Amino acid sequence: MLFPQQNPYRQFIDLSGYWDFRIDPHARGEEQGWRLGFEGEPIATPGSWNEQILGLRDYLGPVWYQTRFFRPKSFGEECQIFLRFGSVDYLADAWLNGVYLGSHEGGHLPFEFEVTNHVRWGENLLVVRVDGALARDRVPPGLVDDPDHNHQVGVHPPTTYDFFPYRGIQRPVLLCANPRRGIQDITVRTDIEGKAGVIHVEVLALKDGDRDIDEVRMMLFGHGAKVIVRSHPHHGRSHATLRLNQAAFWSPTTPQLYDLCIELVHDGRVFDSYTLPIGIRTIHVDGDRLLLNGQPILLRGFGRHEDFPVFGRGAARPVAIRDFELMRWVGANSFRTSHYPYDEETLTLADRLGFLVIAETPAVGLFFTEDGLARRLALCKQFISELIARDKNHPSVIMWSVANEPRSALPAAAPFFRQLYNLAKSLDPTRPVTLASDRFTEEAAFEFMDVACINVYRGWYQESGELDAGRQAFARILDETHATFGKPIIVTEFGADAVPGHHAHPPEMFSEEYQAEFITEYIRVMAQRPFVAGQHVWNLCDFKTAQGVKRPMAINFKGVFTRDRRPKLAAHRLRSLWRGGS
Repeated sequence: MLFPQQNPYRQFIDLSGYWDFRIDPHARGEEQGWRLGFEGEPIATPGSWNEQILGLRDYLGPVWYQTRFFRPKSFGEECQIFLRFGSVDYLADAWLNGVYLGSHEGGHLPFEFEVTNHVRWGENLLVVRVDGALARDRVPPGLVDDPDHNHQVGVHPPTTYDFFPYRGIQRPVLLCANPRRGIQDITVRTDIEGKAGVIHVEVLALKDGDRDIDEVRMMLFGHGAKVIVRSHPHHGRSHATLRLNQAAFWSPTTPQLYDLCIELVHDGRVFDSYTLPIGIRTIHVDGDRLLLNGQPILLRGFGRHEDFPVFGRGAARPVAIRDFELMRWVGANSFRTSHYPYDEETLTLADRLGFLVIAETPAVGLFFTEDGLARRLALCKQFISELIARDKNHPSVIMWSVANEPRSALPAAAPFFRQLYNLAKSLDPTRPVTLASDRFTEEAAFEFMDVACINVYRGWYQESGELDAGRQAFARILDETHATFGKPIIVTEFGADAVPGHHAHPPEMFSEEYQAEFITEYIRVMAQRPFVAGQHVWNLCDFKTAQGVKRPMAINFKGVFTRDRRPKLAAHRLRSLWRGGS
């Protein structure tokens, strides 16, 4: 799914603003005709309702949104018009002027409805019903009270994961106008041959024939280069290969981007165009190493969350910029989109700034008893397909993660993940596939995953308060996991809670000193093992959680920055370790 773009042939308007909002705790809105309009209170969209509306922090049931807009004159009769939702969490149904458009399940990934025949020249009414309820057969699941299948038992709301279940329309809603029979999709794959960059391009232009396209122009610009290739579509698809003999390769130190411009031509006239920034790079697993552009790369960075006071998980561009600034200041070169796909514009920033990204699906807290298992599998497949369709052209995305910390002791887990691995590889054979696990040598899916990603907290949840014992246990886990699977290991989570401003000498749990020493010891252990290809601290910033006895103030304090982005001692320590004190 191409991100909307504005150019002479494509337009969009952002419907963000103050929408009307109303809760529907007894699920009566549909029978009472709210799809035709309702009386509500204002809410900022995008944004999470839990952080905005008093009394609704823990409410996850049905709600209704509505807004009114006018069709611009530039959205003429020759256009196809779409409503595009960046993220609605969790289940969305939409109506335009009383006409049902459809539904979408799952937060964090975009979906769209064609509304060409439904949008009026006058005022239009868009109504969206959102259901955020937790359920065992949803992904991520909730309402799982068995400690063998949920390590979050006893929290409120009853999630299976350790972050707050924010709900709502959390990314922009756009009204888009594209040319009829225009560019539908673009897929770019890059190779390196010596100093040359090779760009393989596939363009999906039409769905029902080629009679309106005489040729497809593919033009590459940037860094003094200009390459033009002309192609003719066959059944709506065009393929071409562009070659740069002296290419500038994309990497964290040199995030060089080229502009790939696609034009559709009929009767000598361009009638659609799309420009895609691309980076020429390769990513491979070679024995114990992760290779970027044929050279070993060590990931240094963080797990993160889209979480900020008042915004909740709502898209917040200033917060995104601040987080990248903090990561660059510390010396990070990477992050994982834990535990769901992030805003598309965040990945565009990662492309520009040279960050390596492990892109993760929303499949956190999975369990494998039979109740709802087939439906959870179908949803996981849907989310992998949507994620790869959305993010496949970002050079920053170097790996797909199909799940985080599944409760995978049951025999059904391994074949479940084999299907997800095979699907991801069929959709994108160019990137490694992994999952993040806290089961180490017992994670059967590591047998076929390309990289073993592990989350380790020895010295915190076990050997509590014993830094030296935790360090030794961590070293043992690394060695045993590598001996078992013989693959590169990325430690995708390690860290300790630190209450901001709490200090202790000698270090004790929940002090800033304990967190700093914990992280320091783990990095020293990893530095001694060349098979460790990455070190991701948990977490960049403190974040909101469900309420429970493990989480004072309903906050996970493992951030090296506070929730409002102030540094703790560990942030300064990481800067010294990763940047040599510069």
